[in-house]
Amino acid sequence: MEPVEVNAGSWYLRAMRADDRVDDRPALRSMGITDPGYVEQRARQWVDDEHYSWAICEPTSGEMLAEVGLTLTDGAALLEGRARDGHDGALADGEAAVRRFAESGLGLTVESEWPS
Repeated sequence: MEPVEVNAGSWYLRAMRADDRVDDRPALRSMGITDPGYVEQRARQWVDDEHYSWAICEPTSGEMLAEVGLTLTDGAALLEGRARDGHDGALADGEAAVRRFAESGLGLTVESEWPS
């Protein structure tokens, strides 16, 4: 699937980027993600229907504040996320929007952790 943008009220959710216009890698580093190929990995996972991920952004600047993602398996999805310091509210709103999108738009059962 191609990346889908999601409106989460006060926040804008989009695919992560690392190009000449927008570079989310500094924000990712502040969340502990130091792999220089992380953005490209997330893009491949969209195409492979393995993991859908979004940068949760401030809408006027596009600054990445948090990341939310869905790991897919057999009609279900594991919802996970992380936020930069001070941006837990953006993460909570983003997670709620992604949960609604996954359940109503994609017909997935969304879990916060995989059942044992």
